[in-house]
Amino acid sequence: MPDAADLVIDRATLADWATVTAWADAEGWNPGLRDGVPFFAQDRDGFFLGRLDGEPVSAVSVVNYGSEFAFLGFYLVRPDMRGAGLGLATWKAGLAHAGERVVGLDGVPDQQDNYRRSGFELAYRTARFTGIPALPAPDSSVRVLAERDVPELRGYDSACLPADRPDFLTAWLSNPGHRTVVRIVDGVLTGYGTIRPARDSHRIGPLFADTETDARHLLAALAVEAQGGPVAIDVPLHNAAAVLLAEEAGLKPSFETARMYTGAPRTHSGDKVFGTTTLELG
Repeated sequence: MPDAADLVIDRATLADWATVTAWADAEGWNPGLRDGVPFFAQDRDGFFLGRLDGEPVSAVSVVNYGSEFAFLGFYLVRPDMRGAGLGLATWKAGLAHAGERVVGLDGVPDQQDNYRRSGFELAYRTARFTGIPALPAPDSSVRVLAERDVPELRGYDSACLPADRPDFLTAWLSNPGHRTVVRIVDGVLTGYGTIRPARDSHRIGPLFADTETDARHLLAALAVEAQGGPVAIDVPLHNAAAVLLAEEAGLKPSFETARMYTGAPRTHSGDKVFGTTTLELG
């Protein structure tokens, strides 16, 4: 049995994170192929790896957004090393990085009691919807993101989240393989969405929109980018319009996660979130 006293926890590099992403893939999380790059751009000190005798055995990410909010993800222990307290030691090291910030996470529901012991409380649930979307073609109000759209998109993104994420967003929008579309109605941006390649299918997220109609046109455009292949989108279940849209598109729910916070996050427009960016990193 491994001994947590022998665990060495230090900050991970982006190269190290490829190992952790492979662990997540084995758990069925289907991470985006290059999701780590934008999050390292936001907070390169927020990724932690536990090693025994130099071998990676545990991980957690706690990405800080400004001075008030952080998001915890990728909480993993290698399967053959579980049950020895390695995860808890790694968890504590990661949470210390957040300081006094409110911390959010998306965890499996059966771990809620454990998260509560660390001060997290349930906010809502999210379900992953997957399949080959079938929607009418979008109208001409939807187009690929242009440089002129970026300033307005930044403000829109911030309104939908508990924190601003400027460095993340710059890297996310330019990340190889990522394709972002916007909907412009009467000269105003009414939503945007991104699709990117992942291990088992394309991932859609974020999908932020003013209304279900805006979200439907955006989702239809993103489905075109998938070229008839399957997609996965993580839908907040308290947004009834988002759930109805996913069902209308022919997508089926699979596993659920629980969004939890250690305190009250900044007020934001949760009703505009039709698909989260990622469950693993916020």
